[in-house]
Amino acid sequence: MSFDSGTMLETMDTLTSDHTSVVSITLFVTLLCACIVIGHLLEENRWMNESITALIIGVATGVVILLISKGKSSRLLVFSEELFFIYLLPPIIFNAGFQVKKKQFFRNFMTITMFGALGTMISFTIISLGAMAFFKKMDITLDLGDYLAIGAIFAATDSVCTLQVLSQDETPLLYSLVFGEGVVNDATSVVIFNAVQSFDLSNLNTMAALKLVGSFIYLFITSTVLGVVTGLLSAYVIKKLYFGRHSTDREVAIMMLMAYLSYMVAELTDLSGILTVFFCGIVMSHYTWHNVTENSRITTKHTFATLSFVAEIFIFLYVGMDALDIEKWRFVSSSPKTSFSVSATLLGLTLVGRAAFVFPLSFLSNLTKKHPHEKIDFKQQITVWWAGLMRGAVSMALAYNQFTRAGHTQDRANAILITSTITVVLFSTVVFGLMTKPLVRFLMPSSKQLNRMISSDSFVPNSYSVPLLGEGQDSVAELFNDNGQSSEVHDGGRAILRPSSLRMLLTKPTHTVHHYWRKFDDAFMRPVFGGRGFVPFVPGSPTEQNVQQWQGEAKQ
Repeated sequence: MSFDSGTMLETMDTLTSDHTSVVSITLFVTLLCACIVIGHLLEENRWMNESITALIIGVATGVVILLISKGKSSRLLVFSEELFFIYLLPPIIFNAGFQVKKKQFFRNFMTITMFGALGTMISFTIISLGAMAFFKKMDITLDLGDYLAIGAIFAATDSVCTLQVLSQDETPLLYSLVFGEGVVNDATSVVIFNAVQSFDLSNLNTMAALKLVGSFIYLFITSTVLGVVTGLLSAYVIKKLYFGRHSTDREVAIMMLMAYLSYMVAELTDLSGILTVFFCGIVMSHYTWHNVTENSRITTKHTFATLSFVAEIFIFLYVGMDALDIEKWRFVSSSPKTSFSVSATLLGLTLVGRAAFVFPLSFLSNLTKKHPHEKIDFKQQITVWWAGLMRGAVSMALAYNQFTRAGHTQDRANAILITSTITVVLFSTVVFGLMTKPLVRFLMPSSKQLNRMISSDSFVPNSYSVPLLGEGQDSVAELFNDNGQSSEVHDGGRAILRPSSLRMLLTKPTHTVHHYWRKFDDAFMRPVFGGRGFVPFVPGSPTEQNVQQWQGEAKQ
C-alpha cells in the first residue's frame, strides 16, 4: 500500500483552514450578539446608538486580535466586496423600501431625486476637483480615473445615525427627505463609480460626459422598472395561487426569494441593484404584503427588519476591526503627516460638497412649494446637511474595490487612500454620530403633546383617539402646529382637537397626482395584483377569522 505524503499535507491544510474559518465565524457571531445586547442597554443614552456601538466594539476587538497575533493581523474575516454587495446590502435596501411611508416619499419624490441624484453629482464633482488640486501638492500621484473614483467614494453618504434619531410620525417631511435621499445617493454613487471604471477616460470630452449622464438616466429608469415588474409579479403569483391555503411558509419564501431575485437580475444585467430592490420593496409592501395571510404579514415584516438590522451591525462591526489592519498602516507609517493631510482634506471636501447642493437645492425646492408646511426650513436644511456627513459601508466597499486587490495593497498611494477612507469613516461615524442625537433634538424638538397622547392609552388605536386624518396627512404628527402644540377647543369642559390644516375641513378632496393615482390604482391595479381591500377570501383563513372577530367586537 503506497503512502502519499503530499495528499495528506493538503488534507491537513484544508482541515486547519476550515477550523480557522469556524473559529472566526463563531467569534464574529458572538460579537454580533454582544453589539445587540450592549446597544439595547445604551438605547436611552443621549449620545450613543447601535451603529457607533458596533464600530467601537469592532475597534476594541481589532486591538485585542492585534495584541494576540503580535501585530500580524486585526481581522477575523477578510473584507470582500462580493460579501457586501451580494449578501449584506440587499436586505438593508429592500427593508428600507418595504418599511417606507409611500405617500410621504412620493409626495417629495422630485425633491428626493434632486438631492439624491443631482446633489450627488455636484458633490462628486467638487470632491474630484478638490482632490486633483490638493493631492498634487502632497506628492501623491494618481490617474484621472482614481480622482473620479475618489469623488464617487466620498459622495456616498450613510444616514443611519440620523434616521435612528428621527421619527416618521413626528417629522414625516424631514424623515422622507433624509431617508429617500440616502437610498438614491447610494445608487447614484455606485452607478457613477461603475461608469468611471467602464468609460475610456483617455478621450474625455463633452460627448463622453453626455454619454455618462445618459447612462445614468437609462440605469435609473430601467432599474426602477425592473423592481416594479418583479414586485407586481410576486403580487400576482401569490394572489392567484394563494399559498396560504396550504402553507404560510411558501408565501413567505416566495416573497423573500423574489425580492432577492430582483437584485440579482439587476446585477446580472449591469443595472443598479440598489434601485431595483428598493422599488421592489415599495411595490411588495403596497400589493404583495396584503395578499398573504395575517401570520405571513407579521412574519415577513419582522424577518425583513431583522435581516436588515443584523446586516447593518455586521458591516459596522467589520469596519471597526478592519480599521487597524496593520498591512495598510505599515505603508503610511513613514509619512504620517501626509496621511493625516489627505484624511483632513477629504473630510473638508465632503463638508463643502455637501453644503454646495443642500442649501441651494432646498431654496429651489421651496420655490415650487405653495404651503409653508411643505417647505424645508433652515433648521431642517441643517439636519439634512448633517445627515449626509457620515460615511459608511458603501464608501468602504468602493474604496476597497478601487485601491486594493483581494483586500490587500502594495502601493503607497493606494495604501494612503485606503487608510484615509477608514479614518474618515471612523471619524465621521463616531464623532458626527455622537453629536447627531443632541443636535437633532435641539433643532427638531419632539412633540410632547404627541408623546402624551400615544402613551396615555396604549390599548386605543389612533383612529379612536384623534380626528380623522385629511387627505394631505400621513401621520398623527400633522395634527399639530409648527410649535408642536395641538389646536384645541373646549366643549363642556371636554378638550377637542381642532384641525390645524384647512385640508381636514374640506369635504371635497383636492385633485392632486395622488388622488388620480388612487383612482387608477383602485380601478385597474388592485383588482389584478391585489392589495388593501382586495385580499383573497378563503373560508377558514386567518384573514376571515380576524374579520369575524373584529365584527363581533364592533357589535358588542
